[in-house]
Amino acid sequence: MKNNIFHTQDLCFAQTCDALESSAEMEIYMKVVIAIDSFKGSMTSMEAGNAVKKGILAAKPDAEVWLSPLADGGEGTVDALIEGLGAEKIPVTVAGPLGEKVSCYYGFLEETKSAVMEMASAAGITLVTKKDPLRASTYGVGEMIADALKRDCKNFIIGIGGSATNDGGIGMLKALGFEFFDEDGNDVGEGAAALAKITEIRTENKNPLLSGAKFQIACDVKNPLCGKQGATYIFGSQKGVTEEQKDQIDEAMRHYADVTKESLGCDFADCGGAGAAGGLGYAFLSYLAGELIPGVELILHATGLEEKMKNADVVVTGEGRLDAQTVMGKAPVGVAALAKKYDAKVIAFAGSVAPEAKVCNRAGIDAFFPIVRGVATLEEAMKKENAMENIAATAEQVFRLL
Repeated sequence: MKNNIFHTQDLCFAQTCDALESSAEMEIYMKVVIAIDSFKGSMTSMEAGNAVKKGILAAKPDAEVWLSPLADGGEGTVDALIEGLGAEKIPVTVAGPLGEKVSCYYGFLEETKSAVMEMASAAGITLVTKKDPLRASTYGVGEMIADALKRDCKNFIIGIGGSATNDGGIGMLKALGFEFFDEDGNDVGEGAAALAKITEIRTENKNPLLSGAKFQIACDVKNPLCGKQGATYIFGSQKGVTEEQKDQIDEAMRHYADVTKESLGCDFADCGGAGAAGGLGYAFLSYLAGELIPGVELILHATGLEEKMKNADVVVTGEGRLDAQTVMGKAPVGVAALAKKYDAKVIAFAGSVAPEAKVCNRAGIDAFFPIVRGVATLEEAMKKENAMENIAATAEQVFRLL
């Protein structure tokens, strides 16, 4: 009887050991998702992300680490998605804001027939040395779109920040085959100066490849097309519109909207975002059935980040500087909101952290860390190899605690 008891105890012990061994084999290691914005002038989104990944794996070699590009729909979005999603970089030469030829590029994903573009690369304020809103045109934006259409592109993601134009998007539309005539039957020309001349709009010669194309526009402003909160009054000064010109140009923009409504039977002039990029938002809404979406939301969807976050233990995000502006629609807070949907901890890294950055803690970022590890000049801190080394080392030390 005694032997039977010992035998039973031995059997239980063996079974317990087997169970523990099996449990160890089934152990699920830490899952980390990295989605970090570019550090402008220093690291791209993917360079920063790969450096963080290196640091995490130095501390947690068995961690499962997923990396996703991140941008907010503004400058750097195309580069982030080209690098992060493996899109093809398509170089094009198009008309610049004042008609001069400019070289730019967009990203193209053959598998999904998708293109990602920034209007500023063809019609941006940085392309002009002398601002001339009466002449500045979005024609080059339309040429970029037309080039992608030739590649059978059906899905467009377009950031429309940083424009030099106030033409209501008619330049882009003309490049796509829409026609705008004056009372004598002549083409109205380019820029804001053309808007008041429009008496007839023809759509029968629009690019047939537009059929079935879907336009998603990264847009974070809510301004209507016209009025005191519209494109001209709010953003015109940045593009060279004088105080004396504002009434005249705004009236011309209203005239353009009225003729559009009469010709197409749609009225989007008062919609939030219609005034973005000097009325380019209105052109997408009215003529191309576009959808205006907050930039971060659009990019998070495009990268499929939410699917990666399921079952994540920790999400890492960040940007060049964390401050009070970060919580106002910036990419890291968008990532944090998504992470909290799945109860993941959120860590943010930044090149610099302002005292008011603590508001980020109330916006879903559990803890944030500056990456500069010693006294350095701004030039030294922003040097790519230094920044990548610093963020990797910071990530390693943080993850040694987790």
